[in-house]
Formats: sequence, structure tokens, C-alpha cells
Amino acid sequence: MRHGKSAARPLLGVVACNRRLGDEIAANVMQRYLIGAARYMDASLVIIPSLPDYIDAPRIAASVDGILLTGSPSNIASHRYGDDEENAEGPFDEARDETVQRMLDAAIDAQKSIFGICRGLQEINVALGGTLRRDLGAKHHAPSDASFESMFDHRHPVALTEDGVLSRALGDTKAVVNSVHYQGIDGLASALSIEARAPDGVVEAVSGSIGASRIIAVQWHPEWKAEADPQSQAIFQLFGRALRGVSDIPASS
Repeated sequence: MRHGKSAARPLLGVVACNRRLGDEIAANVMQRYLIGAARYMDASLVIIPSLPDYIDAPRIAASVDGILLTGSPSNIASHRYGDDEENAEGPFDEARDETVQRMLDAAIDAQKSIFGICRGLQEINVALGGTLRRDLGAKHHAPSDASFESMFDHRHPVALTEDGVLSRALGDTKAVVNSVHYQGIDGLASALSIEARAPDGVVEAVSGSIGASRIIAVQWHPEWKAEADPQSQAIFQLFGRALRGVSDIPASS
């Protein structure tokens, strides 16, 4: 049996998307999320497929130390936050929507921590009773014909909440972040606190606690070229501390 540092790493469950690969549908997680989490959270990883009828969410939640919800090209189905579907824009991944809802409920019941990136922040907000807006447009996303690399070069400043969890972790009250999203938080879930805002007021990061479950999520992509960005590394390290039950987030009252 192999022994070493990896044996002591906490186990992080990463929820997969459903994405077409050739003629079939694959359970998909981009490696940049996995590498960022493994390297800077110092976590071992397990991928959770978005097949809600074939997974045992409570059993999985009991087996891992936390859950990571990544970004995705898909949007959350608007009926999940009570919005009019007439003008909703896909693509959608409703199997992921349902899997995430079940996994978040189970993780909270099991008192495990939850982390979100981009779509993941939106999923957390919706799962906890918040709503989304779909009118962000060019302020928060590069032009639709932009190359993949230049999408992540689309950046804007954010103001970090003074003495907030994220501000303390980054040692600053501001950051410049990449911005690759058309949707964002509208009504904030009551269990969450704002950790960062864009200049136009859009919520860019949140934190919260429900019992011993700690919740941290950002709207941007710290996994993108994290090796060259100390602030991105600090965000993953913050995730990693919460994964181990060590967190600056106050317990819920």
C-alpha cells in the first residue's frame, strides 16, 4: 500500500457537468478546476456525476469533506428561482441543477463545507433560496466572438467587503478579476453574506455558515492560470482551510 502526504489529504467531491462528447454525453469537469483544487487546496478529489437518479447524495456527502461546484457553459434553469422562462437563455443542464440541489442539501445535513466558482456561486444562491438576474451583458463577459483565451482576459475590479473573510484571506480590500458570466445574483439568499461587489453593484463573492457547514463562493475563475496569481492561490487556500474545518467564517447563530 502506498503511503505519504496524499493519504492525509481531505477528500473533495467535485460535481460534474453533462456535456456532449462526439455522439455521446460525458460526465465532464475541466482539469483546470481539478488541478487548482488539488494543488492549492491540497485535496484529494472524487468526481460526482450529475445523474441524480443514480447517486446517493447523503452517502456521498457523508464520505467527502466538502463539495466544489465549478463553472460551466450552462445556465441554471430559471424555474428553479421562480423566474419567467420565456426569455431564459441556455444551454441548460437540468440534471446538474437537480444533482447540485440534492448534494447541497446532503452536505449541509452532514455539516460539510461547500465551495463555488462562477456557476457554482449562482447554484449555491439558488439552492439556498436566492434569485438570479440575466441582464449583465458585456459588462461581465467578453464579446461572444472572443477567443477562449481572451474571454478570460476580460477583467474588472471588485471591492472586497472590509474585514470580510475574503478580504482577510487576500490581505487587501480590492482585486482585479476575470469575468466570464452573463448571469449573476439578484436576490441574495438569507444565509449568505456579500464578500465582494463589482463597480456596478453585482455581487461577486459570498460566504456563509449553516451549522458547521462553511460556504464560500466567487463569481470569477481563480482556477484560470492560478500558478501566476497569488490572489487566486489564496482563494483556494481559503477553501482548503474550510475543507479542514478551519475557517474565518463565523458560525451561524
